[in-house]
Amino acid sequence: MAYFDSASSAPLHPVAHEALRAALDEGWADPARLYREGRRARLLLDAARETAAEAVGCRPDELVFTPSGTYAVHAGMAGALAGRRRVGSHVVVSAVEHSSVLHAGHTRVTDRDGAAVTEVAVDRTGAVSPDTYAAALRADTALACLQSANHEVGTVQPVAAVAEVCRAAGVPLLVDAAQSLGWGPVDGGWSLLTASAHKWGGPAGVGLLAVRKGVRFAPQGPVDERESGRVPGFGNLPAIVAAAASLRAVRAEAADEAARLRVLVDRIRARVPELVPDVEVVGDPVRRLPHLVTFSCLYVDGETLLHELDRADFSVSSGSSCTSSTLTPSHVLRAMGVLSEGNVRVSLPSGTAGAEVDRFLEVLPGVVARVRETLGAPVVRTESAGADGAPSLVVDALGKLCPIPVIELAKVIGDVPVGGTVTVLSDDEAARLDIPAWCEMRGHEYGGRDGTSFLVRRLV
Repeated sequence: MAYFDSASSAPLHPVAHEALRAALDEGWADPARLYREGRRARLLLDAARETAAEAVGCRPDELVFTPSGTYAVHAGMAGALAGRRRVGSHVVVSAVEHSSVLHAGHTRVTDRDGAAVTEVAVDRTGAVSPDTYAAALRADTALACLQSANHEVGTVQPVAAVAEVCRAAGVPLLVDAAQSLGWGPVDGGWSLLTASAHKWGGPAGVGLLAVRKGVRFAPQGPVDERESGRVPGFGNLPAIVAAAASLRAVRAEAADEAARLRVLVDRIRARVPELVPDVEVVGDPVRRLPHLVTFSCLYVDGETLLHELDRADFSVSSGSSCTSSTLTPSHVLRAMGVLSEGNVRVSLPSGTAGAEVDRFLEVLPGVVARVRETLGAPVVRTESAGADGAPSLVVDALGKLCPIPVIELAKVIGDVPVGGTVTVLSDDEAARLDIPAWCEMRGHEYGGRDGTSFLVRRLV
């Protein structure tokens, strides 16, 4: 079985295994106690904090351990907003942030009069512009948030430039470094940083929150004497020790492993469009994480595709609406304006062999072809003339879900002459993203949407 979903959770690093076993024997006592067992536990906790702080690039007393990366995000945003409540409560985020950031932002501001969240748009690669970020900052902006690298498409964000923009405006910047911290420190003058151990091969249930000295921060909720008053309760010390040890280990291997995995990902990026027709590889081709590649396949049901790849012994992920319970496209893919149907995210864990990638490339074309054949759908259509007298075709795909509306559009576009139009009737949420994306891929003109009616003009 080839596990290609390390962006969700990386396999436990061997160093984490060893450190966890050792810490279970030595780190079970309360590190706040003064007796021998407590002192021994305290030494382990202090050593783990120093190791993690060195990897983050901050002082040990600026870093606390949390029960998860999500907890770190929520606590970091809540504390920063409370610390700057006299300034205001406006929050600036990118439109492609992790859901934990978006949910925390919108939840916090709903409790404050006049508050708002501004989502900064991204380009088609998923990157923000520092100038656009600067334009979103206001006099009442209390906090800005920006991920170091995107979790779905791997695009690396210009954190250093955005941090400089925020510094000039006097606004603290919180960086979600969950996807990138294992590969290296985050450059730039960030104010707060969060991360999650299971993303780099540490155990689940450990997060990091770093708050630079001088940043106004007021912990929310009941507090106690632990973790600088920012995270109450007895922490999982063995897991913390294993998380810090594995972070140091993966960072020591990062340069060589990044170079090796980048070659494998480049192979996937180049070969998939050659092997599979009608595929869009998304994300920045250069400024990206070394181990992650995402592509979308036209005329494919994402859930079926993932199941078929699983049957072929490949574990991959997806941002496709076809794999979600809400049947809505990933907010990341929607913000980028790229194809969402048949979306596949491949994120290679450390140690992935080139032979596994070659086998994936051998299996993928046949899997996609079988899914497309299975999803072949009859077309219900009527013919008419457009307002300009040009031939027009109406495709009734009401009640049909992704990717059927686009499949039916593709089947009939050749039935109208160049300059003619096809109107697709669809009430599927994903069609709002996939039909414009299909037009861009195939060289046709997207004429816009009116309710459930999508207009497409044939250009080639």
